[in-house]
Amino acid sequence: MSTGATKMDQEVNLYRNRSKTAKLLSLSGVICIVLLLLFLYCIGIFDGELKVKPAVFSGGILLIMLGLLVNSLLSLRDKSAQISLHKSHFSGKTTPMAKAFGAGNWDDVTAINLQKVGGDTLVIVTLGNASNYKDRLPAMLWKMAYDEASQQLNIMYSASVIAIEPSELYELFMTYWQNSKKGSMIS
Repeated sequence: MSTGATKMDQEVNLYRNRSKTAKLLSLSGVICIVLLLLFLYCIGIFDGELKVKPAVFSGGILLIMLGLLVNSLLSLRDKSAQISLHKSHFSGKTTPMAKAFGAGNWDDVTAINLQKVGGDTLVIVTLGNASNYKDRLPAMLWKMAYDEASQQLNIMYSASVIAIEPSELYELFMTYWQNSKKGSMIS
């Protein structure tokens, strides 16, 4: 992990953790191999009996997993920071939503939460002034992120590919958010 200075007037950059990424890619590779073997079994390579529905299902899931695996392998070339925290804004690339969203202003943040989603724990940043950010996200991601009842936007950041734990990432987000509120009260 490489971070900037601890002063809040400087930026903190969190980079990809190679060992965490390698572990995730290895697990994805193993799942792809199991799905390939299942697909080969379903099309009758081992016993000569074609099982159409399981073959279609396992083949579809295999294609999706292979697509995600190739995408992850291509993203390994990206040496830039996965999450950046600055005194006035934040940005990240640890989830497709965060990557498409770009930079958010601390002034628009209304809450920051830590939430378990599937096998990952995410830092969820809730933003007011959602209309200011509408142009940034594609329609599908906007529908996932926008809460109509509260008219707020929820952007998710993962610690699964960076060198710190989710609770530490949450604390970093909270520290920067709290300090940005202090700075805006002084100004």
